[in-house]
Amino acid sequence: MGLDLGTKTIGVAVSDTMRQIATPLKTLRRRKFGQDAEALAGLITERGIGGLVLGLPRNMDGSEGPRCQSTRAFARNFSARTEMPITYWDERLSTVAAERALLEADTSRKRRGEVIDHVAAGYILQGMLDRLRHLEASR
Repeated sequence: MGLDLGTKTIGVAVSDTMRQIATPLKTLRRRKFGQDAEALAGLITERGIGGLVLGLPRNMDGSEGPRCQSTRAFARNFSARTEMPITYWDERLSTVAAERALLEADTSRKRRGEVIDHVAAGYILQGMLDRLRHLEASR
């Protein structure tokens, strides 16, 4: 499961069982951490998720700012509730790529606003899936 953690929303994407294709799933409205964690845990159970990849919002120069610290804190707190593996994926430009894809698909401004976060989560997850496939192929 890929997550794009924002201050107001969490974009969620999932992959197929073969870990080939990421599919945007939904956008959750952020509340308190406990409520966010409970909503994610429900999706994890419902979908049989085996691991999480969180988009790490690095600055363009590669440094980490407050949003990275917030993402790492979320992962730390969530890992206390589960033994599921959690990793990070550099999400620089994932929202830009998602926005471009939605524009190319002639998606209305209103609809883009509704789906941008989970489409960005799909880009994050697909990046991780592609990297895993590349590592497996190079063995």
